[in-house]
Amino acid sequence: MTFANVGSLGTKPGQRDAVVSILLTPKPELRGAGCLLYEVGINEESPDTVFVCELWESAEAHQGSLQLDSVRAAIAEAMPLLSGEMGGTRFTVLGSPIRDARYSPR
Repeated sequence: MTFANVGSLGTKPGQRDAVVSILLTPKPELRGAGCLLYEVGINEESPDTVFVCELWESAEAHQGSLQLDSVRAAIAEAMPLLSGEMGGTRFTVLGSPIRDARYSPR
């Protein structure tokens, strides 16, 4: 089952763009680790927040990606720039009206 992780990262004042830059640094190995989508965004009404939307082949694939050297380096680089305010939701994707995958109850 596809796994989704949608969240927000609070940044220290003035550090949002630096965190965005870290998150957008190319990491081609994520695809091989099972990442289907990794989108980074901002909202001008929240100037010290970065939003991330991730889709993974599974929750295990997401967890395993945290052991990749490039991911660990990005986390270490971003941590000093974060305020500690984080939010989000994780869920199992049941389907999409724009993809062939459809939910079918068992």
